[in-house]
Amino acid sequence: MVRVALGIGSNLDRRRHVQAAVDSLRARFGDVRLSPVYRSRARGFDGPDFYNLAALIDTDLPVDELQRELRAIEDNEGRTRNGARLASRTLDIDILLYGDAVLRVDGYNVPRDEILTCAFVLRPLADLMPAAVHPESGNTLAEEWRRFTTSEDDSGLRREDWSPA
Repeated sequence: MVRVALGIGSNLDRRRHVQAAVDSLRARFGDVRLSPVYRSRARGFDGPDFYNLAALIDTDLPVDELQRELRAIEDNEGRTRNGARLASRTLDIDILLYGDAVLRVDGYNVPRDEILTCAFVLRPLADLMPAAVHPESGNTLAEEWRRFTTSEDDSGLRREDWSPA
């Protein structure tokens, strides 16, 4: 079994799609641990604010099969992939960490590059697993969050009162 950290985001009908993602992950993988939900501005395009959170699952699926299953969950929530890369979306589920693996597969990086560059990815992940060590930097996620300066963050990141049931 591998412990996998996922990033979940939505900026269209956010609560419904985030809840559906969590429900689907629980149905498929059992126990799912969740970070708090954060709201952030759309990055790189004009659009509604996003809800972002991190989730932990345990799986025996290889990363490519897991990726396919996550894409199916996104597709079930109406995710379209024929538009601009930076655009509003019903649901986005990314593999952030896959154990302590460092993988470069078909243009997909694990650990996800955005962990160290985007507050809306790092903050929920650091909340969920502060003592986990980033496989490339060698720092804990809590240390990475402390090093992340507000000047690097233009997302308007703020914690929400809502969380998936």
